[in-house]
Amino acid sequence: MKLVRYGVIGQEKPGLIDKSGQLRDLSGHVRDLNGEAYAPDSLAKLAGLDPSKLPAVNGKPRFGAPVTGISKFVAIGLNYVDHAKETGAPIPTEPIFFLKANTALSGPNDPVEKPRDSIKLDWEVEIAAIIGTRAKYVSEADALNHVAGYCVCNDVSERNFQLERLGQWTKGKSHDTFGPLGPWVATRDEIPDVQKLSMWLDVNGERRQTGSTSTMIFSIAKCIAYVSRFLTLLPGDIVTTGTPPGVGAGMKPTPKFLNVGDVVTLGIEGLGEQRQEIVAA
Repeated sequence: MKLVRYGVIGQEKPGLIDKSGQLRDLSGHVRDLNGEAYAPDSLAKLAGLDPSKLPAVNGKPRFGAPVTGISKFVAIGLNYVDHAKETGAPIPTEPIFFLKANTALSGPNDPVEKPRDSIKLDWEVEIAAIIGTRAKYVSEADALNHVAGYCVCNDVSERNFQLERLGQWTKGKSHDTFGPLGPWVATRDEIPDVQKLSMWLDVNGERRQTGSTSTMIFSIAKCIAYVSRFLTLLPGDIVTTGTPPGVGAGMKPTPKFLNVGDVVTLGIEGLGEQRQEIVAA
């Protein structure tokens, strides 16, 4: 299934995209796509529905983030060798992770705000896993069994805040709109091999990132197992897993960053595409 939330901000409804690409309304079967909705029993009930009998949604409504009411938004850093090299960072010997604020979550095509005093606003196309069952001290072999599905994430970053203003990475990763997610969550059965998906990102129509989940340092399973040693992941939680090379901070000879009016487009094979215009906060 491809699960979505659609409608104006604060009034989103649950839906799914059927095999023909038609948006269908799910509000008669589930209140919203929160953690409970991504638990196995709930997903099984939704999978048993006949999409052709669900109400069709006409037009092109806004898509919101395809999960809400989460407890945690976890992000893995420096998880592609070439990305670590372009930033001048050492290759990690174990996963690096940090938390993004839940309030950073936004729709896949919503504007991204350039924060006040921002001078180094950057982009990162990433694949995110949505947790389906509680994960604590899980093994790498079992980790993906705790995943409900996958989606596109733009881990928007303010590098000056992140790296030059002291403190933790979190403050450069957590401004409102710094976590565009979606357009949909593809359940695990939709993705034959999550470690073999192509990914890309453009700025103003110019290709900046081209990569594949096959080049991760630590697999998604490894990342989830590792994180679960230090904190408990709950249904609906987001784990976004790092970006391939091509970020603005790594551009040579001069880094390039986003300005008001720039347009970022990005996508991952099987998981859809996003589009964001940069606006002033």
